[in-house]
Amino acid sequence: MAVWDDLVGQDRVAAQLTAAARDADALVTAASEAADTSAGESMAALASSSRMTHAWLFTGPPGSGRATAARAFAAALQCVSPDRALGGAPGCGFCDGCHTALVGTHADVEVVRTDMLSIGVKETRDLVRRAQLSPAGGRWQVIVMEDADRLTEGAGNVLLKAVEEPAPRTVWLLCAPSLEDVLPTIRSRCRLLTLSTPSVDAVADVLVRRDGIDPELAASAARATQGHIGRARRLATDERARARRAAVLKLPLRVDDVGGCLKAAQELIDAAAEDAKQMAEEVDAKETEELRAALGAAAGTGGRLPRGTAGAMKELQDRQKRRATRTQRDSLDLALTELTGFYRDVLALQLGSQVALANTDVRDALERIASGSKAERTLRRIEAITACRQALDSNVAPLLAVEAMTMALRAG
Repeated sequence: MAVWDDLVGQDRVAAQLTAAARDADALVTAASEAADTSAGESMAALASSSRMTHAWLFTGPPGSGRATAARAFAAALQCVSPDRALGGAPGCGFCDGCHTALVGTHADVEVVRTDMLSIGVKETRDLVRRAQLSPAGGRWQVIVMEDADRLTEGAGNVLLKAVEEPAPRTVWLLCAPSLEDVLPTIRSRCRLLTLSTPSVDAVADVLVRRDGIDPELAASAARATQGHIGRARRLATDERARARRAAVLKLPLRVDDVGGCLKAAQELIDAAAEDAKQMAEEVDAKETEELRAALGAAAGTGGRLPRGTAGAMKELQDRQKRRATRTQRDSLDLALTELTGFYRDVLALQLGSQVALANTDVRDALERIASGSKAERTLRRIEAITACRQALDSNVAPLLAVEAMTMALRAG
């Protein structure tokens, strides 16, 4: 299986990356043979016409596979398959270079993702220092930053210097939802690749073929998430996720009075908090115990920490709190996305559009809302959900933002 097989509905992007990986392979091969002047001149000629460059920016809507494309390209750059000498494209998916890059154990591939609200200056400086090193054993030093849109302004300025003056064998692969999420000075120095949302049929097919999911359930999950691969897989495999979605889609029927609005808002906040709590229970205890052991605490949760280590524990607790905040916000954002999809279906019914409905499993509720209001009111409701998301991004108290939204949904 080639490394590109996980890219769903992105044939154009896969072709561009395959061509760049071929040129990258030729550059490394020429560099290793550049013992004499003629070989060096040949390498310079290759570099001037290469489709390979030192910095790439992968953009596309959520679920399009930005990070998957970046990791696949990183694996292709490290490919050591003997088939390359026979004209095969790098990225076989089976060799040691491809395999270790894909599973995250390759010494020269650093994948950066954050479960915090932002990526700060300190973490970025550490990455920049690593980027100046020569590859330890692979063909390139590759830095994959899956959340480049979460760089603070200071961190972006630190990264800019590294992208402006890259080490000879270092490649930066940055991922962000859109161009506007990255500093103009950074994006102007990157080669842009834009991914599109995969079709519902393509997502359903990959769920059946790769994950062994029942075809009917796969089709339902793909349709409900409108081509978001990660959300579709979770919806198809997690009963709890399906129950939470069902609860969210009942909200439009519960905002007939002020009391219903406030109760629905509180339940939405509580559900997001519960998601954050469940993730914390799975991760925080393990992290805390591992740090206690590393600091030399006695075995068991009651063991005393050595003197001078309280600061490290406090730093971990602060990080865990920030992660819980991000988890709660992500859960709320997902609920708001599903609400937007609900009203989008309502609008399609009101306008007599032939577009396929995403939420066919609640068609009765869609028709009830559609028949009881006009398209203008539906558009205002969609605007209210958008305003709630913007308020949450501006650090408005979540309960206040959601209560304002539910009241606006009632007013229409």
